[in-house]
Amino acid sequence: MPAITVDDLTTLARVRRPGLGDQPRPVRRISTAPQGYEGEGFPVRRAFAGLDLRDLDPFIMMDQMGEVEYAPGEPKGTPWHPHRGFETVTYIIDGVFDHHDSQGGGGTITNGDTQWMTAGSGLLHIETPPEWLVTSGGLFHGLQLWVNLPRDAKLSTPRYQDLRSGEVALLAGDDAGALVRVIAGSVDGHRGPGSTHTPMTFVHATLEPGARLELPWDVDFNALVYVLNGRGTVGVDDQPIRTGQAAVLGAGDYLTIAADRSQESRHPALDVVVIGGRPIREPIAWAGPFVMNTKAEVLEAYQDFQRGRFGQPTD
Repeated sequence: MPAITVDDLTTLARVRRPGLGDQPRPVRRISTAPQGYEGEGFPVRRAFAGLDLRDLDPFIMMDQMGEVEYAPGEPKGTPWHPHRGFETVTYIIDGVFDHHDSQGGGGTITNGDTQWMTAGSGLLHIETPPEWLVTSGGLFHGLQLWVNLPRDAKLSTPRYQDLRSGEVALLAGDDAGALVRVIAGSVDGHRGPGSTHTPMTFVHATLEPGARLELPWDVDFNALVYVLNGRGTVGVDDQPIRTGQAAVLGAGDYLTIAADRSQESRHPALDVVVIGGRPIREPIAWAGPFVMNTKAEVLEAYQDFQRGRFGQPTD
């Protein structure tokens, strides 16, 4: 897994242990992601399908794209499509993806890079593998997270952030058995490069077999744990969790994740994504690529798209 790594975790700052009086977050629910296809046919797991939007708030959905080993000619992407009212966060773990949008944003991300696109008032964008990858084939694995925008930011000016893997804040677990990558928000005072409208934290952690991670977490945020690969447990009561499963956690000061001592040969460690944010607690009207507060606003978004007000595809 080429997402940024460190050979010697003992050289990193350690996540602090829970303090006296700190409360662990209980596991409220564990769900299993259904599998499907997106865009022109790349495989995805719908990480949070079936979970209540009130538990996800301020998030809308998350797709795990791949992990898939493409043969030559097989890599696929998405055609030009619109968005309004939220942000898309595309994190590439393995492989390469190109992004272009009608506001002039875009670029190429690979192996631990992130594209953070604030659709705001509306734009068109496209995500595709580069031509050389289509020709050669290869491994592809990533995530796309949708982050809601509050009512007063839904029609904000579109914005694009190109976050490189070298900018990510890196920490080690207390036992130096886990690498914690902070992509956005902060953990234990260490801040990632992503700038967000909605206060939130986005972490990718890799736990070696037998390692245990007690992760401080903002008490005002919700907390969701999703397993990219591997087997382990979540919560102080060690509830089993595995590839493609998500855990919804309750309130508290920190969360606990542990890796089983035995892992798959293809994935020798447990990889998880931990996300959380301050709930917006506003009405949601969601239809396809538009996430607004009312049905009338969604209809207006469709009309604006049909009238060409989101811009035009670029070459």
